[in-house]
Order: sequence, then C-alpha cells, then structure tokens
Amino acid sequence: MSNVCKNHFLRDLYRKIEGAVLTSQNERNLDCAITFQTNSILQRFMLKFDRLQLDCNDHLYIYDGAHSVGSFKADLSCRNTMQSVGAIYTHTNFVTLKYVTDAWGTDTNGFRLVITAVKDPKHACKDFRCTLKEFCIDNDLVCDGISHCEDGSDEATSTVCVNTEASTILGMESTWFAMMMVCLVLATAGLVTAGILCFYRQRVLTPRHLHNAHNVQGHPPVSYPPGKTCASKVRRTRAVHLVY
Repeated sequence: MSNVCKNHFLRDLYRKIEGAVLTSQNERNLDCAITFQTNSILQRFMLKFDRLQLDCNDHLYIYDGAHSVGSFKADLSCRNTMQSVGAIYTHTNFVTLKYVTDAWGTDTNGFRLVITAVKDPKHACKDFRCTLKEFCIDNDLVCDGISHCEDGSDEATSTVCVNTEASTILGMESTWFAMMMVCLVLATAGLVTAGILCFYRQRVLTPRHLHNAHNVQGHPPVSYPPGKTCASKVRRTRAVHLVY
C-alpha cells in the first residue's frame, strides 16, 4: 500500500481494473487515498479480505464512490476481523480506499485485500460465473491462485481449474508442446532417412570394389626371366623358321 501512496501522480488517477490485490504490513505514518474504477458501467466492486489485523490507531476507510469525501461505507480498525467483515459490495462502479496509520505498529499489523470487478447475474456473462450469487468475473481471474469469487469457485480444482491444468504440459501450453513434438518427430525422421540412404549407398558401392579386386587377382601379370623380354622371344621364334 505504501508504494501506491508514494506515487502522487498515479494516486490521483482512477485505476481501471478487473481485479487487484492490496497488501499492507506494519506501514507507519500513512495518510493516502486511492480510487479504482471498473471497465464497464455494468460492473461494481466486491472487496474481500484474506487477512485483516489493524492496530487500534490505524483506520482503513472504504468509500462507495470516486472520492474520499462524505460518508464512508466502512471504517475498519482493530475491532474488525476478516470473518466479521466478510465481503463488501459497492453500488457504483467506483471504490475509494483511504488508509491512515500512526507512528507505531508491529509486524503482525496489516491486511491483504482482494478487489474484484463483478457483474450482477441479471446481465449477460461471457466470462466466468461464480457459483454463489452467480456474479460474473473476468476469465483472466480464474485459476490465478487468488480467490475472486466470494465462495472461491473460481479456484475450485474440481471444476474449471482441472481443465486449465490439463491444457498445460510440462508447464507449457498444449499448443506449443504439440508444435515442439512435431518438430522433434520431423527431425528424427530426417536423421533416420539420412542414415538409411547412407547404408544402401554403401552396399551398392561395395560389390563393384570387390569385383575389380577379383579381376586383378585372376589375371596375374606375366613375368620374364632376367634379360628376357617378349620382343626377344619373338625374334628367336622367327629365326627357327628361317633354318627350315
């Protein structure tokens, strides 16, 4: 919460959100207000605490509107717990939070607030509809590890989150995993094909080399005694014929 309060420029703007989580732990000497707005006029806000333990001198004011003036919807302090507060719904599509703390506190003091833009059941819902009260919330808030529905149905592992987990394999989207598997299969097929071609090419070339070697061994070269040549043998044969 203190990070939001330090930024005076962003603090004065209306922040359009589908969902947000605000946390505070032992933040001292704060006095700031921040306003959130829904993306649609048909929406309003639901506020639900995951943790609420304020010091008695600290106050969190919740206003059902765009300004921290007039009467507040809730004034939360040490007397309040997240069980006693429950879920808070606004009537408008704005909510303003004003947080005031003093100079003293412990590490146990603070809160964790989940803010969700919801659409009433009477309106058409193209996103996710909560089981309890059938409020409609944005699909991006489903299975994100944060309970945005009052009954936690957006994080129920027995329903939609099982399908979400099934669509991921080894932490990747199923589409990317399928593309990687196709590339791997094609690369493997290419290597196998290249290996087969090299094998058959080697088998075709090997008999030719063996045939040439056999011809060389079957016809040994003619050798003559020292000093004798083929030409001298022919001359001697001719000389014999002349004598007769």
